[in-house]
Amino acid sequence: MISANDFIPSQYTHSVEKGNFQWSAPSNIALVKYWGKKDNQIPANPSVSFTLNNCKTITKLAFAKRTLSTALNVADNNFSFDLLFEGKPKEDFKPKIQKFLERIEIYLPFLKEYHFTIDTENTFPHSSGIASSASGMAALAMNLMSLERALNPEMTEEYFYQKASLLARLGSGSACRSVKGQVVVWGNHANISGSSDLFGVEFPNAIHPHFKNFQDTILLVDKGEKQVSSTIGHDLMHNHPFAERRFAQAHENLDVLISIFESGNLDEFIKIVESEALTLHAMMMTSMPYFILMKPNTLEIINAIWKFRNETKLPVCFTLDAGANVHVLYPENVAETVLQFIKNELVGYCQNGQYICDQIGNGAVLI
Repeated sequence: MISANDFIPSQYTHSVEKGNFQWSAPSNIALVKYWGKKDNQIPANPSVSFTLNNCKTITKLAFAKRTLSTALNVADNNFSFDLLFEGKPKEDFKPKIQKFLERIEIYLPFLKEYHFTIDTENTFPHSSGIASSASGMAALAMNLMSLERALNPEMTEEYFYQKASLLARLGSGSACRSVKGQVVVWGNHANISGSSDLFGVEFPNAIHPHFKNFQDTILLVDKGEKQVSSTIGHDLMHNHPFAERRFAQAHENLDVLISIFESGNLDEFIKIVESEALTLHAMMMTSMPYFILMKPNTLEIINAIWKFRNETKLPVCFTLDAGANVHVLYPENVAETVLQFIKNELVGYCQNGQYICDQIGNGAVLI
């Protein structure tokens, strides 16, 4: 059994004065939802997601060794970094990066030896209502692991990706599912070999061709700031009257999905995925305090999808994150018909008619 201590390095064999790396990492959409966590970003239940392809963060990390004089000028020898978003300083995001570096320092003991310039951009519109924390933290983790690999070139590929996922998790839980693989499991599950609470793993079992190149069209119903931060949302599960049943349900649904992925049964896939999305929102409606994160247009879209599916018998379904936007999921072989339906009937419910066409991708890429 791998423990977090296995990722604490003893010493490095090489030294690096300065350099830079650039990685892109995608967002992901959970099919079985992660909602509720323990200390240190450990999930209360396992989750499984489709990795996206087009909605991604591109982050360049430049680094230079700090001299003794510059290090002494910094109060208490703190982390030294500049943060740019689309080339411009982004001060309001610095506290989140500071907290992230504090969390991961035990695993990357070289962090205070360098000054970092983190330059990041998203391929999707800023504040489009798509969570960029998963893609952003995954991209940053990949860059930091590239530096560690330069300090320790003997590192194995498996260690590199496991540790990158572990670091990403400490920045944003779901970020650990954006590192590697098309279908990614995070959280211990009895029937998925290699699954771990510490990092995401590529789904190891058979996946039917129906799920290859699955499409995800994201309907931007509400592009505003998140009504409830993820941290607050997860905390609401601590004294939730239905929490334990929900955590058990996630295990059960993941078990069912294992056989669905193998058989390619799209009708059963739809039942699990839509039920999970509605359960996530039900947990928020029944927490204290309680929230309704769907908007009237979210419900209009869901009802329109149900009506269309009933009439055409096409395997199209929805899922939701903790917000109002709708992810429309469907196999590639019905894409033309479903996209026409989206343009004709659903785009009118989107803010400014905005939607993003995406599909399954493979994870982070070194640029």
